Parts: sequence; structure tokens; C-alpha cells
Amino acid sequence: MATATENDDNNLDNHLKPDSEPAPVNLSPPSEQKPLSKNAQKKQLKQQRYEAKKAEKKAQEKEHKRKESERKHKEWEETLANATEEERLNLIESRKSLRKERMEKRSEEKEKKMERLTKAKEVGQNVVVDVDFAHLMSESEIHSLVQQIMYCYAVNGRSTTPCHLWLTGVKGEMSAQLDKLPGFEKWFIEKESRCYIEAMADRKESLVYLTADSETVLDDLDPKSVYIIGGLVDRNRFKGITMNKAQEQGIRTAKLPIGEYMKMSSSQVLTVNQVVEILVKFLETRDWKTSFFTVIPQRKRTGVDLVDCSKSKSLSEEHPEKEGEDESEEKHDLLERKKICVEVPLENGS
Repeated sequence: MATATENDDNNLDNHLKPDSEPAPVNLSPPSEQKPLSKNAQKKQLKQQRYEAKKAEKKAQEKEHKRKESERKHKEWEETLANATEEERLNLIESRKSLRKERMEKRSEEKEKKMERLTKAKEVGQNVVVDVDFAHLMSESEIHSLVQQIMYCYAVNGRSTTPCHLWLTGVKGEMSAQLDKLPGFEKWFIEKESRCYIEAMADRKESLVYLTADSETVLDDLDPKSVYIIGGLVDRNRFKGITMNKAQEQGIRTAKLPIGEYMKMSSSQVLTVNQVVEILVKFLETRDWKTSFFTVIPQRKRTGVDLVDCSKSKSLSEEHPEKEGEDESEEKHDLLERKKICVEVPLENGS
């Protein structure tokens, strides 16, 4: 394997070299781009308004956080000023104890997280986010994808059975924006400037590109396979690009069995982080239904969710719906509104 972005004590020593130089895949956009349609112009304008509103809201939240911090500090100072010397010492000591307890808890959680991620690297499921499409995206679209990758890492780190994440094709603007993420240099992932077909040349037979255009439906996750997710914002500009890429490279393809468990609404795209979360949830439950219904927002489904009742059981056993599912759906729905859609492996067509 190539250089990995990990904690200081977890650098990879082994480097894999391809036996032969693979044929380059032509992913360049056409020299002459067609003018945007009226519908596309409306969507672009809507997105610009959304970004402006988002920036305004972020500024308001930052100001509110600053004022709240000042208020709490002022209250603390007043409490100390009105207390006796003995009370003041007790308050300060109590505060120090609480801080120490929180730090110890965080340290313990971080240690357990690293143990899970280390185990995933050794024997877990490998999942690749292919970001080798940066040259087809604008700077704002790259930024949106970087945010989704951040969500991917956070969700995977919290999982009891995480996968081992790879980022391939990391270079240029994509690399620059990823490096801006706080603590990215310590992420326990594989960061590759090369394409996965080169970085995993000795495992080409195990590569599976997840794409909606595939005719193969994914029934289970094979621990020996490496599943690839295409990181491309605004897939409507480049329909079928991931399928074509996989075919030119001679690797297998598959799509998620969403259509066997629910009917999607007119919006049939998910974000990269949602696909990663679906895969991680499946690793936890071995249940596609639970995975889909936990991650996919309600607004992306039609009134009748379950298409085939015989598919309602998991591969191992039935997993009951969680009581807090509605809250989870609302949370994911809120997150989903903040992100631009990318090409992902849905069973229904584009």
C-alpha cells in the first residue's frame, strides 16, 4: 500500500507496485460545453441563494455562540465574586474535577475508536471514495464533496464495526481543500494520489465499483471485496461516467438493492456520506432494510416504502425498528439539506 494519513505511530511501511501500467481512462469534459437550460439556470440560482443564506446563518450562529460564551463567563465571574473564600475554592476545584473527568472520558473514547479502526484496517471491509473527478468540478463543488468526506470519517469512527476508508485520486485542489480540514493529517485512512486501479493493482479482481447503472444487485458485502464510491458532484452533467470508467478499467460493478426495500421519490440521488453510512450500518446489522430506512431521509421516499415484504428480513435475522428512528430520520434529513448530491449506486436508473 502507499502512504497513509494516520496517527504519528501508524505509518505504513509496505508499498504496492502495479505489475503493468494501466491504460489511462479519458474523463475529460467535452471541449465545448452546452449552455445551461432554463431548468439548470433555475437550479443554479437556487443553489446560489441557498449558499448565501447558509453563509448568513453560519455567521449568526457564530455570533450567538460568542455571546453565549461571554454570558457564561460573566455568570461564572459573578458567582465567584459573591461566594466566600471557602465556597470559591470549592467551586474552582469542582470545575477542575469536571474538566478532568471529561478529558479522561474523551481520551478513553478516542482510544477505543482507534482500536476499532485498527482492527478494521487489519480484517475489516475496505471502502474507497474515488475523488479522481476534481477536474470536472468547480471549487465550490469540491468543497461540498470535502465536507461529505468529513461526515464519512465521523460516521465511520463512531461505528462499532467500521470499515477501512480509502481516498484515491487525491491531488490538486482536492488535496488542498482536504488539508484544510482540522486534524486531517491524523485521520486513520489511506490517502492516495494515484487511482485505486494503480494503488490496488494486486487486488484488481476484488475491486467493485458501486454505480446505479450496473445490472448486478448487491446482496451482501464480501469482506474480500473493495467497494468503490464515485465522488462526483452534479452527476447530471456526466451521466454514466462511473460505469464507463469501471468498464474501461475492466473491474466489476454493482448497485445497492434499494429498490427491493423501498420506492424512491423523484429525487433518486444520495450523497457520498449517505452511501458510506448505509454500508457501515449494514456492517453493523447485516440488514439492508434497517440500513436504508435509518439513513435515507423520509422526503426521498414515496408513500409506500416496502416493495417486497419477503425482503424485510435481514440476511441473518429480523432487526426491529428502533424507537428513535423518526428522530434519526429528521437528523439525517437536516444534514442532507446541507449537502449537494453526487452520483451513488441506486438501483433505480438515473
